Amino acid sequence: MPDAILTEVDAATHVATLTLNKPDKFNAFDAELVDEWADALDRLANDHTVHAIVITGAGKAFCAGGDLATLATDTGPLAKKEFLRDHVHRVQRSLQRVPQPVIAMINGAAMGAGFDMALLCDLRIAANEAKIGEAYVNLGLVPGDGGAWLLTHLVGPARALELLLTGKVIDGEQAAAWGLVNQSVPRDDLTATTYALAEKLAAGPQLAQRLIKRAVYTAESMPRDTHYDMVSSYMALAQSHDDFKGAIEAAQAGEKPVFDAGDPRP
Repeated sequence: MPDAILTEVDAATHVATLTLNKPDKFNAFDAELVDEWADALDRLANDHTVHAIVITGAGKAFCAGGDLATLATDTGPLAKKEFLRDHVHRVQRSLQRVPQPVIAMINGAAMGAGFDMALLCDLRIAANEAKIGEAYVNLGLVPGDGGAWLLTHLVGPARALELLLTGKVIDGEQAAAWGLVNQSVPRDDLTATTYALAEKLAAGPQLAQRLIKRAVYTAESMPRDTHYDMVSSYMALAQSHDDFKGAIEAAQAGEKPVFDAGDPRP
């Protein structure tokens, strides 16, 4: 049986690719897939040769959400809650711990929890033709993978409720116009566009990028004065790193800086 998750690391660019690999089911997930997904993220998070991560789906879809056969299993309310908490939500917790930038390359349908998984990534690039939506209501369900929280933070309650209450499906271009994805491009340009961004990030100053990512996400729940105190510490760390020293020397010489490709930790 093929692996549910494929992981590849390009040693030259320091970009890792994580591919959901159940194309016959449009990469709909069961416990096996989400557990392998979380395990793969945990490995990549601890791999200091990986500077950026791209997540995509094999075949025609990014992720169609939960496997309907799994969702329909009559296991009782507690078991259903535990499936979400102990399996599906593992991906969310793993993505929260990943220090590298993570890009969702939405190559096709991203529906329900599949779209929520894309929203959990730091950046999203979609094919213009991709079909995107929160289909929970069409099955009499509520968003079980954080969609209500994620959408509200990204686009506000009105847009969130429009998608969640109607089950409306939009394409990549509409998703970009609403701010749900960072960019929408023709399908033929999707891979090149995504990896151009991933390689740009992977070639950048790794310590600074990781501190910036942490600063952005902690800002959501932190008082402003506390945040300012924290970022003063981050700035001191960044200024003590060889990346900063090399960038200053390059700027003074009128050259483009080349950042250290090694372990980003100071």
